[in-house]
Amino acid sequence: MASVPFHYVDLRAFSYGTEDDDRVEAALREYLPEEATVERAESEGHHGDRICVFSARLENADDVRHVLSKIATLADIDEVRAELSDRVDDNCSFFLTLDKQRAYEGIVERGDGITLRAKVEAYPATREGAIENARAALDAL
Repeated sequence: MASVPFHYVDLRAFSYGTEDDDRVEAALREYLPEEATVERAESEGHHGDRICVFSARLENADDVRHVLSKIATLADIDEVRAELSDRVDDNCSFFLTLDKQRAYEGIVERGDGITLRAKVEAYPATREGAIENARAALDAL
C-alpha cells in the first residue's frame, strides 16, 4: 500500500477501577508501533470511581500502516469491509471497536474496550468518497 488514505488514526481505551492500568495500556499498545506515545488522563466516573483514559494519535503514514496491518489480521475483516457504510460517518471518520482483553493476550479481534477512529481522506469531503477510500485501503491489505 503506497499511500494511506487516512489523515490520522486515534486509539483509546479506558481503565476502570477494577482493572490494572498497566494491562490496559499493554492492550492498547498491541495495535501501536513500538515508538508510539500513549497519553494518560485521569478522570472520574458518575459515582466518583476512578477512570484512566489511555489514548494515542498516529499521523505518520508508516504508523497508520502499522495499525492497518494489525486490522488486516482480523478473522472477520470481510465483514468490516461489508459494514463500511455503517462504520463511516458524515464527518468522514471510520470507527471500529476492538476487544481489550484479547488484545492484552496478543490477539487482534473485534469486541469492546478499544475504540479506533480513523479520519479518512476524501476530496471533496463526502461520506461516499470516504467510504470508497476506506474500502480501497482495506482491500489493499
